[in-house]
Amino acid sequence: MNEIGYRIEELVQIVDRLRGPNGCPWDREQTNQSLIPYFIEEVYEVLESIDENNWDSLKEELGDTLLHIIFQASIAEEGKKFKFVDTIKNVNNKLIERHPHVFGKEKIDDIFNAKQNWEAVKYKEKGRESRLDGVPKSLPSLIKAQRLQQKASYAGFDWDKIEKVWDKVNEEFLELKEAEIIGNNKKIEEEIGDLLFSIVNLSRHFDISAENALRQTNRKFVRRFRKVEEKIKATGKELDEVNLEEMDSIWNQIKHNE
Repeated sequence: MNEIGYRIEELVQIVDRLRGPNGCPWDREQTNQSLIPYFIEEVYEVLESIDENNWDSLKEELGDTLLHIIFQASIAEEGKKFKFVDTIKNVNNKLIERHPHVFGKEKIDDIFNAKQNWEAVKYKEKGRESRLDGVPKSLPSLIKAQRLQQKASYAGFDWDKIEKVWDKVNEEFLELKEAEIIGNNKKIEEEIGDLLFSIVNLSRHFDISAENALRQTNRKFVRRFRKVEEKIKATGKELDEVNLEEMDSIWNQIKHNE
């Protein structure tokens, strides 16, 4: 057994001991459902490590995520649902079957065709009713929008030129302005959704993750706003003692310096 196999087996044994009669009370009482919040937290910590290019943190957080995967599988095995080895077999077989251009004789020249082939094989393999099936219902809306658009694109439903995507963005923007003029809040909500969906589509055509782009902008906003707070406090004032014009001037200065 190589070191990777040995270390994974060691981790499995550690989890089994923690779940055992003489193990940890907290670990023993956990269920597949109770671990979900912690699992989600670990995944977001992985994202944060990647965003910050913090490789030591990423190394640690990937380990924590792997622990949760094994923890989930261990609980499932205790309930005689499936074994962890079955999970590994399934993903190995899946990767081989869905990459006939790598493990078979089929030839594919570009990334789009490779992904298109993956989706087509998956659609038939799962016996799905729609090409949009398979996108998790609980995905964050921004990621879900992009995944739905990708799936539709792989089925051939997509603009062939980015200019048409821009036209759609402008169309949705004008419809939002019209809804504002009418003063119909329900219509405004609908048009904001349509505009966001078209912006996500634009992002996809630029081969950019809308989720990553917005996450980076959120981080940028936090960074700049905190600098605004620091500069105001340096003058001996509190934030609520400064008007919007002053804050905006400081913001623009920070933006220019960056």
